[in-house]
Amino acid sequence: MAVSRRLFVTAAASLVASSGTSLALAPSASASVSTSTVSASAEEPWYRIPVSPDDTPEGLVRKASQVRPTERQIAWQALERTAFLHFGVNTFTGLEWGTGDEDPDVFQPVGLDTDQWARALRDGGFKLAILTVKHHDGCVLYQSRYTNHSVASSSWQGGQGDVLRSFADSMRRHGLKVGVYISPADENQYLHGVYANGSARSERTIPTRVPGDDRPDGPTFTLPATDYGAHMLDQLYEVLTEYGPIDEVWFDGAQGRIPPDKVETYDWDSWYTLIRTLVPDATVAVSGPDVRWVGNEGGFARENEWSVVPVQEKDNGRMDFALSYDAPDMGGRDALVAAQPVADYLQWWPAEADVSIRDGWFYHADQQPKSVQQLTDIYFGSVGRNSVLLLNIPPDKQGLLPAADVTRLREFRERIDRELPEDLARDARVTTSPGTITVDLGRAREVNRIRLAEDIRHGQQVEGFVVEAQSGGAWTRVAEAGTLGASRILLLSTPVRARRWRIRVTRSRQTAHLAQFELHRSRS
Repeated sequence: MAVSRRLFVTAAASLVASSGTSLALAPSASASVSTSTVSASAEEPWYRIPVSPDDTPEGLVRKASQVRPTERQIAWQALERTAFLHFGVNTFTGLEWGTGDEDPDVFQPVGLDTDQWARALRDGGFKLAILTVKHHDGCVLYQSRYTNHSVASSSWQGGQGDVLRSFADSMRRHGLKVGVYISPADENQYLHGVYANGSARSERTIPTRVPGDDRPDGPTFTLPATDYGAHMLDQLYEVLTEYGPIDEVWFDGAQGRIPPDKVETYDWDSWYTLIRTLVPDATVAVSGPDVRWVGNEGGFARENEWSVVPVQEKDNGRMDFALSYDAPDMGGRDALVAAQPVADYLQWWPAEADVSIRDGWFYHADQQPKSVQQLTDIYFGSVGRNSVLLLNIPPDKQGLLPAADVTRLREFRERIDRELPEDLARDARVTTSPGTITVDLGRAREVNRIRLAEDIRHGQQVEGFVVEAQSGGAWTRVAEAGTLGASRILLLSTPVRARRWRIRVTRSRQTAHLAQFELHRSRS
């Protein structure tokens, strides 16, 4: 049986590990993942499992082992590298968090070229890009019916400019998926609108028709919302129905910078319902049910990052981690027990690691992009630790990605290509025996990068494993770690030369299915 990038075998072969757990090789079908829509009724029994104070520690682990990702989560995890584009009035005012009373006419990206953005991201190895359609200042980058705080109030392109349309068209033209960030916080709506006005939730008809509304009849919704919640629903409706397929909707949980007695309780449940109905394949992150924030803005996941974590349901259906986001352990056995008093569910909620290529999230002329080495370290600390990297690259005042950043993105991709060149195990022979998978390279080869993955269609099961190389007839341990998940990359400080390599799972919650066992020799 030959090994390639996805351990191609003719059938799954169950193995009994030395610890008493079991391991299985995934069939070749694991190399291809469907992105078809999964209905809520189909995902609920496995994507999220209820827990109670009566569950024993062993019962919690058993339930965690039964949680499975949805098809949209599997597709999202495979993206590996995604991009953020922070762009708006802050680009021109120099602020990171706008005030809400900016004159939209300050927005003058006279050289806007979203095709340049798309080419740079594609050449940098990115597969999806998210635009800040509305940041906390409330100024939107498209022609909205529901606010004057938008590009329509700028003299740029005679008030007819639409960054979102240009962005979406360019990304698709160059083969990238399209994501939108729409800030729940809205300083302009606080100053001049309905944010935190104390209105009660009531049934609202979405979309709200306005004078001169020339939209053709489309789906309508009756959803509970506050005045501001309805405003958000109307803007979401515009974005999700008028700009082609949207692949990710990104929320944070920020509140406006307002007095403590003026908090807006967001209508998460209604927002999620609208998104799921209009764009059922779209991932909802990170204040959303599909993807969670890793807990820092440095781009690094935990050494052992779990995709199955304890969560609690908060106001209006928002899922939140049951402990603290800076906890060193999100889903290990100790975390499951520690979270039990407050947890409502165990949920498949994989981590997204966000970081900006510059110090700020918006463009500042006095800042420079991170070095190739810094970005490479971030890649191995995110993608290499069962997370997806979300790298922000902010356009400048001309509406272009800065030349230095474009160069750095290309250098970053080239560096990762050199770090993980051809898989030396592609033409190897694979054998299985209790608890191990062994590959024979045919001759001794130097290896210093090892890439592994579970077939997450069967959940995340591995809690401990070792990788060994045979030298002089004896097996020597060259690396060990805890979790695997959808992607684990191990870096050897010194290359090891050997013909035969093996992985042994030393602890697993249930039968573990290995989907990837790659051996590389970096060229950098």
